[in-house]
Amino acid sequence: MTGKEKQRITDLGTLKALAHPLRMRLYRLLFVAEAATASQLAEQVDEAVSLVSYHLRKLAEHGLVEEAEPRSADARERWWQPSSDGVTVRDEDFQDAPEKAAAHLAASRLFLEQRVEMYRGHLDQRAHWGPEWNEAAGDSESLLRLTAGELAELKKDLHDLLKRYDEQGRAREAAGDTEGREHVALHVYGFPFRV
Repeated sequence: MTGKEKQRITDLGTLKALAHPLRMRLYRLLFVAEAATASQLAEQVDEAVSLVSYHLRKLAEHGLVEEAEPRSADARERWWQPSSDGVTVRDEDFQDAPEKAAAHLAASRLFLEQRVEMYRGHLDQRAHWGPEWNEAAGDSESLLRLTAGELAELKKDLHDLLKRYDEQGRAREAAGDTEGREHVALHVYGFPFRV
């Protein structure tokens, strides 16, 4: 990716900019592609290039994406890339006002809906991936008894493990090990509940 830290979103304007269904899809696609033009992204989301360009500019206004070095000789093409190695949105940054809490809730629901849609897409296409990928892919549910501190420690451990795998995969790919390498989504939720 860009080699930059994750961007912590703490202001309402940036959260609202990202929490738009098309903008979040564009951000995710751009993150996966590492760099793309509005035309390339428009094909993937089946929208007009002008609309995609508008939404990319909105994301750029909030520092979520930035212009990238051109990847072709066509000087008319404007290339975009994420401005960080992802974003993080924390509950604590949006609890000091009802409007902020409501916006955070709406954004969280949108992110969840899009993740569910990604997984539904995988389920629909699962037969086309073959036995090796189907055996490697998985889902699970664990019902644990933890304190808030233990859940926070588990979250950190999982984050560290995922970061290690991501860095190893990117280093191997950069060294030419591309055979069989695919994009992988891993969605992890840890939350308290009562029965």
